[in-house]
Amino acid sequence: MSDLMKVSSNPHIRAKATTGSIMASVLAALLPASAFGVYNFGFHALLLIVITVASAVCTEYLFEKGMKKPITITDFSAAVTGLLLALNLPPNAPWWIGLIGGVFAILVVKMIFGGLGQNFMNPALGARCFLLISFTSIMTNFDCDAYTGATPLAALKSGESVNIMNMILGKTSGTIGETSMIAIVLGACILIMLDIIDLRIPGTYIVTFVIFITLFGGHGFDKAFISAHLAGGGLMLGAFFMATDYVTRPITVKGQYVFGAFLGIMTGIFRLFGPGAEGVSYAIIIGNLLVPLIEKYTLPTAFGRKGGKKA
Repeated sequence: MSDLMKVSSNPHIRAKATTGSIMASVLAALLPASAFGVYNFGFHALLLIVITVASAVCTEYLFEKGMKKPITITDFSAAVTGLLLALNLPPNAPWWIGLIGGVFAILVVKMIFGGLGQNFMNPALGARCFLLISFTSIMTNFDCDAYTGATPLAALKSGESVNIMNMILGKTSGTIGETSMIAIVLGACILIMLDIIDLRIPGTYIVTFVIFITLFGGHGFDKAFISAHLAGGGLMLGAFFMATDYVTRPITVKGQYVFGAFLGIMTGIFRLFGPGAEGVSYAIIIGNLLVPLIEKYTLPTAFGRKGGKKA
Protein backbone atom coordinates (compact mmCIF):
# COMPACT_ATOMS: atom_id res chain seq x y z
CA MET A 1 0.00 0.00 0.00
CA SER A 2 2.86 2.36 0.81
CA ASP A 3 4.25 1.93 -2.71
CA LEU A 4 1.08 3.45 -4.11
CA MET A 5 1.74 6.67 -2.21
CA LYS A 6 5.05 7.33 -3.92
CA VAL A 7 4.98 10.06 -6.57
CA SER A 8 7.74 10.34 -9.13
CA SER A 9 9.30 13.67 -10.08
CA ASN A 10 7.66 15.70 -12.82
CA PRO A 11 6.76 15.67 -15.64
CA HIS A 12 3.95 13.24 -14.86
CA ILE A 13 2.43 13.35 -18.36
CA ARG A 14 4.73 12.64 -21.27
CA ALA A 15 4.00 12.99 -24.96
CA LYS A 16 5.32 10.60 -27.56
CA ALA A 17 6.65 13.47 -29.68
CA THR A 18 10.30 14.37 -29.25
CA THR A 19 12.20 17.49 -30.21
CA GLY A 20 13.74 15.57 -33.08
CA SER A 21 10.41 14.33 -34.44
CA ILE A 22 8.85 17.80 -34.18
CA MET A 23 11.77 19.47 -35.94
CA ALA A 24 11.81 16.78 -38.62
CA SER A 25 8.13 17.52 -39.24
CA VAL A 26 8.89 21.23 -39.56
CA LEU A 27 11.64 20.47 -42.06
CA ALA A 28 9.23 18.35 -44.07
CA ALA A 29 6.62 21.12 -43.96
CA LEU A 30 9.17 23.63 -45.27
CA LEU A 31 10.04 21.45 -48.27
CA PRO A 32 7.24 22.80 -50.55
CA ALA A 33 8.36 26.41 -50.06
CA SER A 34 12.02 25.41 -50.40
CA ALA A 35 11.43 23.39 -53.56
CA PHE A 36 9.42 26.17 -55.15
CA GLY A 37 12.10 28.71 -54.20
CA VAL A 38 14.74 26.65 -56.01
CA TYR A 39 12.41 26.16 -58.99
CA ASN A 40 11.58 29.86 -59.07
CA PHE A 41 15.07 31.29 -58.62
CA GLY A 42 17.45 28.60 -59.80
CA PHE A 43 20.65 26.93 -58.64
CA HIS A 44 21.98 29.88 -56.61
CA ALA A 45 18.94 29.67 -54.32
CA LEU A 46 19.75 25.99 -53.69
CA LEU A 47 23.38 26.89 -52.98
CA LEU A 48 22.30 29.51 -50.44
CA ILE A 49 20.01 27.03 -48.71
CA VAL A 50 22.74 24.40 -48.47
CA ILE A 51 25.37 26.84 -47.18
CA THR A 52 23.05 28.44 -44.62
CA VAL A 53 21.82 25.13 -43.23
CA ALA A 54 25.36 23.70 -43.14
CA SER A 55 26.63 26.86 -41.43
CA ALA A 56 23.98 26.63 -38.71
CA VAL A 57 24.51 22.91 -38.07
CA CYS A 58 28.31 23.14 -38.06
CA THR A 59 28.28 26.14 -35.73
CA GLU A 60 26.16 24.26 -33.18
CA TYR A 61 28.36 21.18 -33.46
CA LEU A 62 31.64 23.08 -33.08
CA PHE A 63 30.35 25.17 -30.17
CA GLU A 64 29.13 22.14 -28.23
CA LYS A 65 32.29 20.20 -29.08
CA GLY A 66 34.49 23.06 -27.91
CA MET A 67 32.48 23.57 -24.71
CA LYS A 68 32.42 19.80 -24.05
CA LYS A 69 28.63 19.72 -24.07
CA PRO A 70 26.35 17.00 -25.46
CA ILE A 71 26.03 17.22 -29.23
CA THR A 72 22.44 18.13 -30.13
CA ILE A 73 22.51 18.55 -33.90
CA THR A 74 20.54 15.30 -34.27
CA ASP A 75 17.44 17.08 -32.91
CA PHE A 76 17.33 19.01 -36.24
CA SER A 77 16.68 22.36 -34.51
CA ALA A 78 19.82 23.88 -36.02
CA ALA A 79 18.81 22.61 -39.45
CA VAL A 80 15.36 24.20 -39.06
CA THR A 81 16.96 27.51 -38.05
CA GLY A 82 19.29 27.41 -41.05
CA LEU A 83 16.50 26.57 -43.47
CA LEU A 84 14.18 29.28 -42.14
CA LEU A 85 16.97 31.82 -42.41
CA ALA A 86 17.79 30.70 -45.96
CA LEU A 87 14.15 31.07 -47.00
CA ASN A 88 14.29 34.66 -45.73
CA LEU A 89 17.31 35.58 -47.88
CA PRO A 90 17.22 37.27 -51.30
CA PRO A 91 17.88 34.67 -54.01
CA ASN A 92 20.82 36.64 -55.42
CA ALA A 93 22.60 37.17 -52.07
CA PRO A 94 26.28 36.14 -52.06
CA TRP A 95 27.06 32.79 -50.45
CA TRP A 96 28.86 34.35 -47.49
CA ILE A 97 25.64 36.05 -46.37
CA GLY A 98 24.21 32.62 -45.59
CA LEU A 99 27.44 31.64 -43.83
CA ILE A 100 27.48 34.72 -41.58
CA GLY A 101 23.77 34.49 -40.93
CA GLY A 102 23.93 30.84 -39.91
CA VAL A 103 26.80 31.48 -37.49
CA PHE A 104 25.05 34.49 -35.94
CA ALA A 105 21.72 32.69 -35.56
CA ILE A 106 23.20 29.73 -33.70
CA LEU A 107 26.15 31.23 -31.86
CA VAL A 108 24.80 34.64 -30.80
CA VAL A 109 21.03 34.16 -30.57
CA LYS A 110 20.85 30.50 -29.49
CA MET A 111 23.96 28.95 -27.93
CA ILE A 112 25.28 31.88 -25.91
CA PHE A 113 21.95 32.04 -24.10
CA GLY A 114 22.00 28.34 -23.24
CA GLY A 115 20.87 26.53 -26.37
CA LEU A 116 17.48 25.29 -27.44
CA GLY A 117 14.77 26.43 -25.03
CA GLN A 118 16.80 29.34 -23.64
CA ASN A 119 16.94 31.71 -26.62
CA PHE A 120 14.85 34.86 -26.12
CA MET A 121 14.03 35.41 -29.78
CA ASN A 122 13.64 33.34 -32.91
CA PRO A 123 17.25 32.66 -34.05
CA ALA A 124 16.46 32.76 -37.78
CA LEU A 125 14.69 36.11 -37.52
CA GLY A 126 17.34 37.49 -35.19
CA ALA A 127 19.96 36.65 -37.81
CA ARG A 128 17.86 38.09 -40.63
CA CYS A 129 17.45 41.40 -38.81
CA PHE A 130 21.19 41.44 -38.08
CA LEU A 131 21.89 40.93 -41.79
CA LEU A 132 19.34 43.61 -42.75
CA ILE A 133 21.06 46.14 -40.51
CA SER A 134 24.62 45.12 -41.43
CA PHE A 135 24.19 44.51 -45.19
CA THR A 136 21.13 46.56 -46.09
CA SER A 137 21.84 46.95 -49.80
CA ILE A 138 22.36 43.20 -50.26
CA MET A 139 19.38 42.15 -48.17
CA THR A 140 17.00 44.53 -49.95
CA ASN A 141 18.13 43.75 -53.49
CA PHE A 142 15.75 41.21 -55.02
CA ASP A 143 16.84 41.52 -58.66
CA CYS A 144 17.74 38.17 -60.18
CA ASP A 145 17.74 36.42 -63.55
CA ALA A 146 14.04 35.62 -63.25
CA TYR A 147 12.75 38.98 -61.96
CA THR A 148 13.87 42.59 -61.82
CA GLY A 149 12.40 45.66 -60.19
CA ALA A 150 10.58 46.18 -56.91
CA THR A 151 8.86 43.43 -54.97
CA PRO A 152 5.04 43.35 -55.17
CA LEU A 153 4.67 44.89 -51.71
CA ALA A 154 7.07 47.71 -52.57
CA ALA A 155 5.13 48.33 -55.78
CA LEU A 156 1.85 48.28 -53.85
CA LYS A 157 3.20 50.75 -51.31
CA SER A 158 4.19 53.15 -54.08
CA GLY A 159 0.67 53.02 -55.54
CA GLU A 160 1.34 50.65 -58.44
CA SER A 161 -0.92 47.76 -59.36
CA VAL A 162 0.18 44.18 -58.75
CA ASN A 163 -0.79 40.79 -60.15
CA ILE A 164 -2.36 39.02 -57.19
CA MET A 165 -2.56 35.63 -58.89
CA ASN A 166 1.17 35.71 -59.58
CA MET A 167 1.73 36.56 -55.92
CA ILE A 168 -0.39 33.61 -54.78
CA LEU A 169 1.39 31.23 -57.15
CA GLY A 170 4.80 32.71 -56.40
CA LYS A 171 5.79 34.09 -59.79
CA THR A 172 7.25 37.25 -58.26
CA SER A 173 10.45 38.59 -56.78
CA GLY A 174 11.11 38.28 -53.07
CA THR A 175 13.06 36.12 -50.67
CA ILE A 176 13.64 32.47 -51.54
CA GLY A 177 10.79 31.05 -49.49
CA GLU A 178 8.21 33.80 -49.18
CA THR A 179 6.87 34.12 -52.73
CA SER A 180 4.51 31.17 -53.06
CA MET A 181 1.53 31.50 -50.75
CA ILE A 182 0.28 28.10 -51.92
CA ALA A 183 3.52 26.31 -50.99
CA ILE A 184 3.64 27.95 -47.56
CA VAL A 185 0.01 27.16 -46.75
CA LEU A 186 0.53 23.58 -47.92
CA GLY A 187 3.40 23.24 -45.45
CA ALA A 188 1.30 24.87 -42.72
CA CYS A 189 -1.47 22.34 -43.33
CA ILE A 190 1.05 19.55 -42.76
CA LEU A 191 1.98 20.99 -39.37
CA ILE A 192 -1.66 21.46 -38.39
CA MET A 193 -2.61 17.91 -39.40
CA LEU A 194 0.35 16.54 -37.42
CA ASP A 195 -0.78 18.63 -34.43
CA ILE A 196 2.57 20.43 -34.33
CA ILE A 197 0.90 23.85 -34.39
CA ASP A 198 -2.64 25.18 -34.04
CA LEU A 199 -4.36 28.28 -35.39
CA ARG A 200 -4.36 30.39 -32.22
CA ILE A 201 -1.33 32.51 -33.09
CA PRO A 202 -1.36 32.47 -36.92
CA GLY A 203 -5.14 32.84 -37.10
CA THR A 204 -5.22 35.75 -34.65
CA TYR A 205 -2.19 37.28 -36.38
CA ILE A 206 -3.79 37.21 -39.83
CA VAL A 207 -7.27 38.33 -38.72
CA THR A 208 -5.86 41.22 -36.68
CA PHE A 209 -3.65 42.28 -39.57
CA VAL A 210 -6.61 42.27 -41.98
CA ILE A 211 -8.70 44.37 -39.58
CA PHE A 212 -5.82 46.82 -39.10
CA ILE A 213 -5.13 47.42 -42.79
CA THR A 214 -8.88 47.65 -43.46
CA LEU A 215 -9.19 50.43 -40.88
CA PHE A 216 -5.96 52.30 -41.61
CA GLY A 217 -4.86 51.25 -45.10
CA GLY A 218 -6.92 53.89 -46.89
CA HIS A 219 -8.68 51.34 -49.11
CA GLY A 220 -11.41 50.11 -46.79
CA PHE A 221 -12.34 46.46 -47.19
CA ASP A 222 -10.73 46.20 -50.60
CA LYS A 223 -10.34 42.48 -51.32
CA ALA A 224 -7.57 43.03 -53.86
CA PHE A 225 -5.58 45.23 -51.48
CA ILE A 226 -5.98 42.77 -48.59
CA SER A 227 -5.18 39.75 -50.76
CA ALA A 228 -1.99 41.40 -52.01
CA HIS A 229 -0.85 42.09 -48.46
CA LEU A 230 -1.60 38.55 -47.35
CA ALA A 231 0.10 36.93 -50.34
CA GLY A 232 3.07 39.32 -50.43
CA GLY A 233 6.11 39.45 -48.23
CA GLY A 234 6.80 37.01 -45.43
CA LEU A 235 3.46 37.25 -43.63
CA MET A 236 2.36 33.64 -44.21
CA LEU A 237 5.86 32.24 -43.65
CA GLY A 238 6.21 34.25 -40.45
CA ALA A 239 2.71 33.53 -39.15
CA PHE A 240 2.85 29.74 -39.53
CA PHE A 241 6.54 28.89 -39.16
CA MET A 242 8.17 31.54 -36.96
CA ALA A 243 5.51 33.11 -34.77
CA THR A 244 4.56 29.57 -33.67
CA ASP A 245 8.08 28.73 -32.46
CA TYR A 246 7.61 26.78 -29.21
CA VAL A 247 10.48 28.51 -27.42
CA THR A 248 9.68 32.14 -28.19
CA ARG A 249 5.87 32.14 -28.13
CA PRO A 250 3.73 32.47 -24.97
CA ILE A 251 2.80 29.22 -23.24
CA THR A 252 -0.58 30.47 -21.99
CA VAL A 253 -3.65 30.19 -24.20
CA LYS A 254 -4.75 33.79 -23.61
CA GLY A 255 -1.17 34.90 -24.13
CA GLN A 256 -1.06 33.27 -27.55
CA TYR A 257 -4.12 35.24 -28.66
CA VAL A 258 -2.59 38.45 -27.29
CA PHE A 259 0.70 37.62 -29.00
CA GLY A 260 -1.01 37.02 -32.36
CA ALA A 261 -3.00 40.25 -32.11
CA PHE A 262 0.15 42.20 -31.23
CA LEU A 263 1.97 40.79 -34.27
CA GLY A 264 -0.92 41.72 -36.55
CA ILE A 265 -0.97 45.30 -35.30
CA MET A 266 2.81 45.73 -35.43
CA THR A 267 3.05 44.27 -38.93
CA GLY A 268 0.29 46.64 -40.07
CA ILE A 269 2.10 49.62 -38.54
CA PHE A 270 5.40 48.70 -40.16
CA ARG A 271 3.83 48.09 -43.57
CA LEU A 272 1.50 51.08 -43.71
CA PHE A 273 3.47 53.73 -41.84
CA GLY A 274 7.07 52.52 -41.92
CA PRO A 275 9.65 53.42 -44.57
CA GLY A 276 9.81 49.87 -45.91
CA ALA A 277 7.20 47.57 -47.41
CA GLU A 278 7.72 44.69 -44.97
CA GLY A 279 7.72 44.35 -41.20
CA VAL A 280 7.03 40.73 -40.27
CA SER A 281 10.54 40.00 -38.97
CA TYR A 282 10.70 43.05 -36.71
CA ALA A 283 7.14 42.52 -35.50
CA ILE A 284 7.86 38.93 -34.42
CA ILE A 285 11.15 39.84 -32.74
CA ILE A 286 9.54 42.66 -30.75
CA GLY A 287 6.75 40.24 -29.85
CA ASN A 288 9.35 37.69 -28.67
CA LEU A 289 10.84 40.27 -26.33
CA LEU A 290 7.41 40.94 -24.81
CA VAL A 291 6.53 37.28 -24.23
CA PRO A 292 7.56 37.28 -20.52
CA LEU A 293 5.32 40.29 -19.92
CA ILE A 294 2.44 38.74 -21.87
CA GLU A 295 2.74 35.52 -19.87
CA LYS A 296 2.85 37.40 -16.58
CA TYR A 297 -0.58 38.94 -17.17
CA THR A 298 -2.22 35.96 -18.85
CA LEU A 299 -1.35 33.18 -16.40
CA PRO A 300 -4.52 31.36 -15.35
CA THR A 301 -5.58 31.66 -11.72
CA ALA A 302 -4.47 28.67 -9.65
CA PHE A 303 -7.23 26.36 -8.42
CA GLY A 304 -8.46 27.47 -5.00
CA ARG A 305 -7.33 31.03 -5.46
CA LYS A 306 -9.14 34.15 -6.49
CA GLY A 307 -7.32 37.22 -7.70
CA GLY A 308 -4.00 35.76 -6.57
CA LYS A 309 -5.26 35.11 -3.01
CA LYS A 310 -6.68 32.02 -1.39
CA ALA A 311 -10.41 31.70 -1.88
